[in-house]
Amino acid sequence: MLSNTLNTNEVKNSAGTEVEFQSLAIQGRTHEFAQINETFSLPHRLTVKHREVGVGIKTQRQSAVQITKTVISPVDNITPVVIRATLSLSVPVGALNTATETKNVLAELLSFCATTGAATTVLFDCSGNGADALINGGI
Repeated sequence: MLSNTLNTNEVKNSAGTEVEFQSLAIQGRTHEFAQINETFSLPHRLTVKHREVGVGIKTQRQSAVQITKTVISPVDNITPVVIRATLSLSVPVGALNTATETKNVLAELLSFCATTGAATTVLFDCSGNGADALINGGI
């Protein structure tokens, strides 16, 4: 269960600096957080949501963590624009006995995005192979 306040380094920006969020709303299996002290007209949100589809061995849990941040475009210094990052996971929970392979798949994705090659240090500056591909449109 997530805390209602994320303020002990759970979320960091590209400089590795903590970004603090507080619970804004919980509705069903969706929990939305707002950045503490966000500018009213420039929302910065973190959302965690889940849903299950199917029955029995075909049951899938679909989960997503998403951060959206509204900023003023530096092109015209007027237009608000939204940057959105989503990490999703679809797990065949009805057909698995443990989370081992799910953890392996998620770890592979996280390491691809947050490291380079044989490195074992998490790169918050988004210079990891996958992060670079996402940011710059690389293939």
